[in-house]
Amino acid sequence: MKNFTFINILVFFVFFLTETINAQIVIGKPSLGFSQACASPSFNTYYTTFTFSPEAGLTGANQFIIELSDNTGSFTNASVIYTSAQGAVTTSPATLSFSLPTTTSGEAHKIRIKSTAPAATSTASNAFAAYYKLHDTPFSINNLISTGAYCAGGSYLLTIDNPGTGENDSPLKYPSLTFNWYKVNEASPTTSVFVVSGETLSVNTPGTYFARTNYGTCTSESYSNRVTVSEATTGGTSSISSSLGNPYCSSEGATTLSAINGNSYKWFKNGTEIQGATNQMYETNEAATYAVTVNLGSCTTSASINLENSGFTSSIDVPEFNTIETGETLEVTITTDASNPTFEWYFNETIISSVTSNSFEASEMGKYKVIVTETNGCVASTEHSFSISEPFPDVANIPNLISPNNDGTNDTWVIPQEYVAGTNTQVIILSSQGKVVLQTNDYQNNWPENQIDFKAINPVYYYIITTSKNKIRKGSITVVK
Repeated sequence: MKNFTFINILVFFVFFLTETINAQIVIGKPSLGFSQACASPSFNTYYTTFTFSPEAGLTGANQFIIELSDNTGSFTNASVIYTSAQGAVTTSPATLSFSLPTTTSGEAHKIRIKSTAPAATSTASNAFAAYYKLHDTPFSINNLISTGAYCAGGSYLLTIDNPGTGENDSPLKYPSLTFNWYKVNEASPTTSVFVVSGETLSVNTPGTYFARTNYGTCTSESYSNRVTVSEATTGGTSSISSSLGNPYCSSEGATTLSAINGNSYKWFKNGTEIQGATNQMYETNEAATYAVTVNLGSCTTSASINLENSGFTSSIDVPEFNTIETGETLEVTITTDASNPTFEWYFNETIISSVTSNSFEASEMGKYKVIVTETNGCVASTEHSFSISEPFPDVANIPNLISPNNDGTNDTWVIPQEYVAGTNTQVIILSSQGKVVLQTNDYQNNWPENQIDFKAINPVYYYIITTSKNKIRKGSITVVK
C-alpha cells in the first residue's frame, strides 16, 4: 500500500513539473519594419516582427499585446496599441501590424510584446521617432500680414491665427500639438535657427520669423507664412492683408482687412477717416484705397492697400471729362480681359437698354457710366464714368465782376480754360468773412449756382486758384445785380 502511494505522488510531481515547463515562454526583442513612424490620417500602419519559444508553451487562450512607451521610452504609463485574438498567433517568428495613437509625439518611443497565457514580456525595441501628424497643411500667423514692427525697447507678438484668414486650417484646434518658432538666417535665407517653442513668439530683435508644428525629424507641410519684424520709428510703414486676396471676388462676400498688432487703430477710406473703425481688422465689400494708422505705444506706423474687388482688368479709352461741339459725337470703347463680359451703359443714371456691346457713340451732353461684369468664374463688376459737355468759353482773363441776373450775359464766373475741369486745378472761393463757399478740383464755370442775397450792397468774394504745378492766382469777385 505504501509503494502504491509513493508511485502516485511521483507521477503527480512529474505531471506538475511538465505543465509548469510548458507554461513558460521567452519572447525575443521586437524588430521594427521602419526607421521612424510618421503617421497621419491617410497612413497609420506599421509592422514589427518577434520570436517566441517554445511554440508549444502557448495555450489556446493566449493573446499577444503590443505596448507603446511614452516619448522617453518609459512603459510606466504604456499605451496598448494592438491585441491579437485568442489563439490567433501560434508560430514563431510572428509579424504583427499596429497603428499609432493620435497623441503620439516624440523622438524616443519604444514598443514591447507581451503574452497573456502564459504571461511573458519581451525586452523593449530600439528607440524610434514617432509622430501622428494631425495637421499637415500650411497655416497662417500674424493674419497673413508679412510685416510687423515694434518701438525701440518694446516687442512684437507673433501668434498662430485661430481660426485664421480665408480657408486657413489652424493647427491650434488640435490641443495635443506643439509648435517651434524659427528665425531665418540672414546670411543664408534657405536656412533658419530655432528660437523657442510655444503658441506665440515675442520678438524684440529685427528679422524674419516663422513657425512649424513640432513633428521632430518627421517631414511635414505644417508650417506658417514668414513675417519680417523691424524696429519702428514714428512714420514708418507696414502692410495690410486682405482675407480674400487682392483683387478679391466681391460675389464671395466681404473681405477682412487686417493690420499688424498694436495698441489702437484708425482706418481711412480714400483719405477720409472711417468713423468707428478702430479695431485691428476692418470688413468691407467696396473697392477703394484703405489706410490704417497703428499706435504701437511710443511710436506709430501706417499701412495702405489699393483694394480691388474683381479678378479682371478693364479700361476706357476716353478721359473723365470730354467736350464736343453741338452735332458732334464721341466714340467710347471698353477693353477688358473679363470672362464672358456684359456691358451696361447709363446716361444721367438711366440705363441705355439698346446698347450692350463694349462700345458706344455718345452725342448728348451729360454724365455717362458703363458697368463691366465678368459672368464666368468670379462674378464681379467694375465701373467707368465719363462726362460730355460743350467746350468752355476761351476767355483770356479771370473776371472780377459778374452779374447773375439770368440775362444770359456774365451770369456765372467764367475763367480761362487752363483752370477749368480736366486740368486738375483747385478753385476756392471765399466770402468777405473768410467762409469757403466753393472748393473744387473740377470747376465747371458755373458759380454761383444758387441765388445770392445782395441785401444793401454788392457782395465781394475772393478766389484762390492753384494749378497742378502749384501756380497760384488770387483776386476778388464783385457780384452786382
